[in-house]
Amino acid sequence: QVQLAESGGGLVQPGGSLSLSCAVAGNVYEISLIDSMAWYRQGPGKYRELVARVFSGGTSNYADSVKGRFTISRNNDKKMFYLHMEDLKPEDTAVYFCNVNTRTSDYWGQGTQVTVSS
Repeated sequence: QVQLAESGGGLVQPGGSLSLSCAVAGNVYEISLIDSMAWYRQGPGKYRELVARVFSGGTSNYADSVKGRFTISRNNDKKMFYLHMEDLKPEDTAVYFCNVNTRTSDYWGQGTQVTVSS
């Protein structure tokens, strides 16, 4: 089993910045099998959507809506990964979830609220 815990959410004004962290804990062998680490979000009345993903080889991809504004990064030991968000917009308001995939299993955090409002 792998457990994930997000931190760093909060209220920020439009144009501001915020960074989210995801701590990864649990079975050491399963953590070693993590193939990708990702951030998803679910806004009010919307479906959960992929925001950014980074693969074990280092490549990453982003939703078109956040390209150039958000950056995903990770520690080499797979124990922490991050989402740095800049130039935040009201439409970025959502609950943000971290996710890891080991090819056979998917794990999710509980989510952290990000609210962009003046």
